[in-house]
Amino acid sequence: MSMKELLPENLVRLAENCPALYLVGGSVRDFLRGALAKKPDWDIASPASEEQLLAAAKKCGFEAVAVYPRTGTVKLKDADGTGYEFTRFRTDEYERGIHTPTKITFTDDIALDARRRDFCANAVYYDIQAGEFCDPLGGIADIQNKILRTVAPAEKVFGEDGLRLMRLARIAAQIGFSPDAECLAGATRNAALIKDIAPERIFKELDLLLFAGGTGGAAYRGLELLKETGVLAHILPELALGDKMFQRADFHRYDVLEHSLRCVLYSAPEVRWAALLHDVGKPFCFLRDGNFHAHPEEGARLSEEILTRLKAPKRLISETAALVRLHMRDYNLEMRESKVRRCIAENYELLPKLLLLKQADFSACKDDESVAPVVTKWEGILAKMKAEGVPFSLKELAVKGDDLEVPPERRAEILRALLLRCAEDGSFNQTSKLLKYAKTLTKEEV
Repeated sequence: MSMKELLPENLVRLAENCPALYLVGGSVRDFLRGALAKKPDWDIASPASEEQLLAAAKKCGFEAVAVYPRTGTVKLKDADGTGYEFTRFRTDEYERGIHTPTKITFTDDIALDARRRDFCANAVYYDIQAGEFCDPLGGIADIQNKILRTVAPAEKVFGEDGLRLMRLARIAAQIGFSPDAECLAGATRNAALIKDIAPERIFKELDLLLFAGGTGGAAYRGLELLKETGVLAHILPELALGDKMFQRADFHRYDVLEHSLRCVLYSAPEVRWAALLHDVGKPFCFLRDGNFHAHPEEGARLSEEILTRLKAPKRLISETAALVRLHMRDYNLEMRESKVRRCIAENYELLPKLLLLKQADFSACKDDESVAPVVTKWEGILAKMKAEGVPFSLKELAVKGDDLEVPPERRAEILRALLLRCAEDGSFNQTSKLLKYAKTLTKEEV
C-alpha cells in the first residue's frame, strides 16, 4: 500500500485544502522501514502560516487545541479525536545547551526546515497531496541502512539541545538504528549538556526507552548507548558508579552496572524500573562499608530519591522502592517456609512483580534463563497456601473488626496479626480460632 492509503481521511482532506502539507518525522520514517505504528504521531509541516492552516482546518472540521504563534505550531484534533501537530517551516538558532530556540525565522525552504531537526532519518517529508516523498538530506538511505546521522555537524546538533542526547538513545532503542561515528562522538563530547534539561523531560525519554520494544533487548540497547556516550553518568550517577565494580565470580559474570543493565534485558515490562535500579545500593554500600550487605535497604532509599528527582509518578516511586527493598529476600533459599509465608502475605499485591524481578535478577547474573530456584520455591509455597485457603486480604478473614473485643484504634493491628497467623496455616481461618487468638494478643506481641 502507498502511504497515502494508510492516512486518516481527515488528514488527506486537510492536505487538499492547504497550499502544501507534508508529513514528517517518525510516521514517515516508520512507514519507510515497514513498521508504521497502529496509532502514529502525526507530525505535519508546511510553509503555510498557522493562520492559513487554521482556516483550512476549520473548513475540514478540525478543532484547534492550541496555537503557538512564536514557533508556528498548531495542535489539532479531528472529528474522530485523532491528534495532529503542525509546525510551520522554519529555522532555529540556539544558545549552547538551551533547549528552547532563542531565534526563530520562518521560511519556505524545506531543506532549511530539515536542518533544524535532529537526525536525517527523521527529516524525510511526505507530500500528502502529491503522494511523493521529499528527502533533502538523504534520510531514506539512512533508514535503509538503519543509521542515525545528524542533520548538521553533530557538535552543533547536540550543542543546541541536550535533550537530543536522550532522544538518540530512545530512538535507537525503539527502532534498532545505530548512530554513525560522528553522531556518537558528538553525543559523547556533549554529554554534560543533559544536566541543562528539566528532570521531567529526562524521565519521559528514559521511560519511553525502558518500554521500547516487546522485550528488554531494545531497552538494553538504549541503556548501553547512554552508558557509551557518558549520559548515564549524568542522569543516574548513583547507578553509573557500579561501572567496573566487580562482584563475586561464582555468582556474577558482570560488574554491578552491566548486571543492572542486563537485568533490564531479562525483565518483563512491568518491572523495568525496578530491574534498572534493583542494585543501585551496591556502589553506595561498597564505597561506605567495603561490602554489599545492606544494598537492598540503601537501594530502596536511593531509588526513591532518584525517581523523586526525576519527578516520576508517586505510585511508581513507592512501588519501585518496595521491590528494590524486597528483591534479595530468600535469594540463598535459607528462609524458613513460615517466614516466606508471612512475607508473601505481607506483600501479596506486589508478589507477581517481585517474582518477575527475582527472575530477571537471577537471569542477569550469568545469562541463565532457566527458572530461578527462589521463584520455584516461592511459587510452590504460594500454591500450598492457596490450597489451604489462606486469606490474602482482610476481606477473606473469617472475622471483621466489629467482631473484636478491642478498642477501635487497635482493630487494624489485630486484624493484620490475624492475617499473618493465617498465612502460616490456612486452617486457622475460622471465626472461633481467630477470636480466641485475638484475646491472647497483647500490644507488645502485636
